[in-house]
Amino acid sequence: MEMHSLAQELSGNAYPGRGIVIGTSEDGKYAVSAYFIMGRSSNSRNRVFVTDGEGIRTQAFDPSKLEDPSLIIYAPVRVLGADTIVTNGDQTDTIYDGIKSGLTFEQSLRSREFEPDAPNYTPRISGIMHVENGAFSFMMSILKSDEGCAERCTRCTFSYEGCKAGTGRFIHTYMGDGNPLPSYEGEPTLVDIRGGIDDFTALVWDKLNADNKVSLFVRYIDIATGACETRIVNKNK
Repeated sequence: MEMHSLAQELSGNAYPGRGIVIGTSEDGKYAVSAYFIMGRSSNSRNRVFVTDGEGIRTQAFDPSKLEDPSLIIYAPVRVLGADTIVTNGDQTDTIYDGIKSGLTFEQSLRSREFEPDAPNYTPRISGIMHVENGAFSFMMSILKSDEGCAERCTRCTFSYEGCKAGTGRFIHTYMGDGNPLPSYEGEPTLVDIRGGIDDFTALVWDKLNADNKVSLFVRYIDIATGACETRIVNKNK
């Protein structure tokens, strides 16, 4: 698969929507995850990321301006033992509860489908990172409408037994701006991951469209020890 520049993937798309990057740091020491949200409506833009235990959740920046919370207020990141779950919706809880009850990542998502926001039918994108005993693996998933059909859901799961240092996979909700918004196509894009956590966070935030970006989460997990560092950036302050 052709390697893509993450910086170019971000700067070349004014509206990728919500996106997940999972991979390995340049020095090979860290499992890396990033999750960003963007917004076109005032309701979508009225959000911030806040810490919630070992994970994060979205929160209205100005509660008085919150309109419909159903698809914008959720926990994008939760941690269960050696697993870090990252998603673009409340399916984070579905995966967490499923794995806790003995289901796999893929099995847990069988009860879910794309978002009910016709005509966009926004895909549900999800990832899970497993870091344990010096080993790192991850999975990614997309649940999307079959060519804009409200009755048919296409389910794709991708499993990776780690990855080369300085590389990762990038999946997002939309191929670009439009009406309706065009859903992501293909398997997760192979991208480069450069620098330590601060440099990587700065790169992703800088390359996201200035008008549409809302919040960014980045986490580096030490593969040898499981210790982690996290950065959160919010446009609303």
